[in-house]
Amino acid sequence: MVSDATSTDETAIGPGLDSRALDDAVSLLAGRRVAVLTGAGVSTDSGIPDYRGAGAPPRNPMTFQQFLSSDRYRKRYWAGSHLGWKSFRSSAPNAGHRALALLERSGVTNGVITQNVDNLHVRAGSRRVVDLHGTVDRVICLTCGQSFARDMVASRLAAANPWLDRPESVRLAPDGDVEVDDIDAFAVPECTVCGGMLKPDVVFFGEFVPIERFAEARSLVVGADALLIAGSSLVVNSGIRLLDQATRRKLPVVVVNRGVTKGDGRAAVKLNAGTSETLTALAERLIP
Repeated sequence: MVSDATSTDETAIGPGLDSRALDDAVSLLAGRRVAVLTGAGVSTDSGIPDYRGAGAPPRNPMTFQQFLSSDRYRKRYWAGSHLGWKSFRSSAPNAGHRALALLERSGVTNGVITQNVDNLHVRAGSRRVVDLHGTVDRVICLTCGQSFARDMVASRLAAANPWLDRPESVRLAPDGDVEVDDIDAFAVPECTVCGGMLKPDVVFFGEFVPIERFAEARSLVVGADALLIAGSSLVVNSGIRLLDQATRRKLPVVVVNRGVTKGDGRAAVKLNAGTSETLTALAERLIP
């Protein structure tokens, strides 16, 4: 039977966090080697929005095919991405990230598989992190494969487009995206090695997770005795595939997420609560 932390009676130890369901999760995970899968909900307390959470506006993200097909698409993407990069750089790990790093150092978990691209798990101290969808702090050349630090590319981009930082030249769209008024004037950075097309090292919609990266993520699940899913609605196929791996091996699954996920029906315990407080509480109880 699934234990679902939805009550807020006298047993609650935090907003939406029910102590009875927390006890069930601790009993299930204690003494087991735990693999962790995280999604956008883990980073909301760091100021990075969860686009699939309750009340989130609809989005129409650019696909990989669009990015490849048109110089104008690439200009639009890089202009908005440059402005968004500033927000990512200013974000800091929160209590949930730190709790997961502590669980790994204590030997409770064997690492973190994340669908996020913000690199906050590494910055919090996690040592084995599989970035399923890449990281926004790296840029790759699609022609020669050269990799660049995002800060370096951002500096070149800002120098070539000084007007981009003027408030009157950009508009915030209702869906949280950024609209740039003069796309045609925008200069897209090129690879300094071969002059090829640059792209942030993230998996776009319509693009597949690299085979070797998914294999590394799968190895964490195969090497674990339980799976903890935090902050993911499991809408993206890569997360469901890892849940499939766990359920085929009959691993107990704990899901921590505000709202419904596609994994709720297969969870032994579902905690309908925020990830920061829940992961902190789990760390306090699971670490000897």
